[in-house]
Amino acid sequence: MKTPAVSRREFLRVTALAGGGLAIGYVLPGQMFAQGNLLDNTARQFTPNPFITITPENIITILAKNPETGQGVKTHLPMIVADELDADFNTIVIEQAGLRSDVGPQFAGGSRSTPDNYMRLRVAGATARVMLVEAAAQTWNVPVGELTTEKGKVLHLASGRSLTYGQLATKAATLPIPDEKTVRLKKEGEFRIMGSRVGGVDNPAIVTGKALFGIDQKLPGMVYAAYEKCPVYGGKVVSANTERIKKLPGVLDCFILEGTGNVSGLAPGVAIIATSTWAAFSAKKSLYVEWDESSGDGHNSEAYETQAEVLARSPGTNQRNDGDVNAAFASAAYTVEGNYSYPFLNHATLEPQGCTAWARDGGIEFWTTSQTPGAGQDLVASTVKLPKEKIKLNFVRGGGGFGRRLANDYMAEAAAIAMRTNGAPVKLTWTREDDMRHDCYHRPGGFHFLKGAVDASGKLIAWHDHFVTFGYRGTDKPASSAGMSPDELPARFIPNFRFDQSIIATMVPTGPMRAPGSNGLAFVMQGFIDELAHAAGRDPVDFRLDLLGPDRVVAPSTGQRGVPYDTARMKGVIRLAAEKSGWGKRQLPKGEGMGIAFHFSHSGYVAMVAHVAVDQDGMLTVKEVTAAVDVGPIINLSGAENQVEGSVMDGLGTIWQQEMTYLDGRAVQSNFNDFPLLRINYAPKVAVHFLESANPPTGLGEPAYPVVPPAICNAIFAATGKRIRRWPIAKSDLSWS
Repeated sequence: MKTPAVSRREFLRVTALAGGGLAIGYVLPGQMFAQGNLLDNTARQFTPNPFITITPENIITILAKNPETGQGVKTHLPMIVADELDADFNTIVIEQAGLRSDVGPQFAGGSRSTPDNYMRLRVAGATARVMLVEAAAQTWNVPVGELTTEKGKVLHLASGRSLTYGQLATKAATLPIPDEKTVRLKKEGEFRIMGSRVGGVDNPAIVTGKALFGIDQKLPGMVYAAYEKCPVYGGKVVSANTERIKKLPGVLDCFILEGTGNVSGLAPGVAIIATSTWAAFSAKKSLYVEWDESSGDGHNSEAYETQAEVLARSPGTNQRNDGDVNAAFASAAYTVEGNYSYPFLNHATLEPQGCTAWARDGGIEFWTTSQTPGAGQDLVASTVKLPKEKIKLNFVRGGGGFGRRLANDYMAEAAAIAMRTNGAPVKLTWTREDDMRHDCYHRPGGFHFLKGAVDASGKLIAWHDHFVTFGYRGTDKPASSAGMSPDELPARFIPNFRFDQSIIATMVPTGPMRAPGSNGLAFVMQGFIDELAHAAGRDPVDFRLDLLGPDRVVAPSTGQRGVPYDTARMKGVIRLAAEKSGWGKRQLPKGEGMGIAFHFSHSGYVAMVAHVAVDQDGMLTVKEVTAAVDVGPIINLSGAENQVEGSVMDGLGTIWQQEMTYLDGRAVQSNFNDFPLLRINYAPKVAVHFLESANPPTGLGEPAYPVVPPAICNAIFAATGKRIRRWPIAKSDLSWS
């Protein structure tokens, strides 16, 4: 069937709601007739999937299109629409979208929500405002130029008249859509909502304990499930005492699932369905499974470290070779060598994985916290062999994501279990131990064997990094999130640079965690740069500014997703962090020190200064962290500060106390007793300063996180003279005399 050509103006045509009203939405190409004929203006019951809905009762609803896992998109994306619409943000209704095909990509990851949606949502709001103004002009028979808008009203100042958007909605619904190229967007200084402080729209519900999160979902006739997987990655079920489990109190069924062989999909295991989560968890403790654990042989953390040391003495595979590193080392005034490493990490979301699934009418409906719901729909379709259109996804708030919910393994499990519940909805919940040991995307560890050199003037002239990383299941390429770009700083910024790489095979499934790659690499690069600055006898701030060189935009060759590196913006945040922290102007007592670090991550420029104290017995106190950030214009100042402050707490807890280790292919750590989170009495004071620029806005969920570990560790060196080259800090002796 041939689809008629429809212009963008036609596809944006406003249609009235059943009772009259205005609805504006963007439909993706190829989806224009998914829910009705936009060209038939008599089809008033048809509503395109809108970002904005306005009823004659003056109810303005704005769609929150992306999944919310605490990063604030449910608040700040609607703020963009509301500002250009000139609505009163205090009175609008924000509706959480489910998975749909007409609003553009729907995911939470890569700090992409703001840059991917900023202009799209501004145009949506501005287009609606233009049409409402035109409706008022026709109603009053006055020129459009005499009208203004403010807080959901159109005003005619000359006559003192005003109409609410609701009063104009039915009229506006009959007007043609203006060409978006002719729609005027607000200019700097005209924004009333963006750039202000707005509390999260879910905050009242969160603090009063309303049922918001995935784990809170309840449906009539619901049953509850737990799922046991092999503690060894890649292990399979040989047998299980399922018949005994079926006889336990509250248990409705128990069965083996063979799995699909997909590391981020349905792993082999044993499912328990019960009348409550408690009954399912209790029965799980009595479950006995004989596993085939042969896949874990030889996969141990100690063995990985030994392999890394052996591989470091081999040539490795060269990834970049600029200038003549050996000659530069031979002529250098000072050389420094150091071995850095960082461990595997767990995402440790406060809400463990799980979701609710209801198999009925030949399909499955989900209530999910997925960060990648589209990929989740694909995974479920392939797992249970259903057409995608039979799989409906509702988004519910996730209790933390950080990249863990980019994987949808728990959705595949819930789908397979739901097919066995005879039409009852089922809520699958992982235990904390399940979540810790089966983090589908463990942040991969890595080892860096470094040598650097400075000349007699104290300038960095040479750098060699032999990076030993991990490849999944014996591949000769880095596993997911285990690689390093040949562009990684200080590449491109010094004349003599060599980067070699070696691979260790692992069975641990790896993948992205908040600021993938950068969250370990910044610790290494900024720590070793600091070592070289001190070896040269130079101020660490001046040394870094000198490294970046003159103001310019450095083109990428392979890294940072093709994003250029603006040295002026980076130097701007370095100077701002130094200024606001009082760098070089404070006399600190013995045992206290300040450290600086910077990093370019997900197109954001961030620098931090940490101030720490270490007593003679080695007790660490992080007193203050000063952050300077340039991610373009700020949408929600409250949310932006929250993201940076959260990054500091997350990064500090990680570098201080956390690591995942493995023994014969299984995770050793299992709960917060051996993978601790940062406690409030260890939290530092955090000062956040934004250097707002006219550049397009970028995301903020990730750029600040990588800077925290090196800033803390560089400050520890300044306080004690002891260099931290491996995580966690808790394993280092910081005592001094």
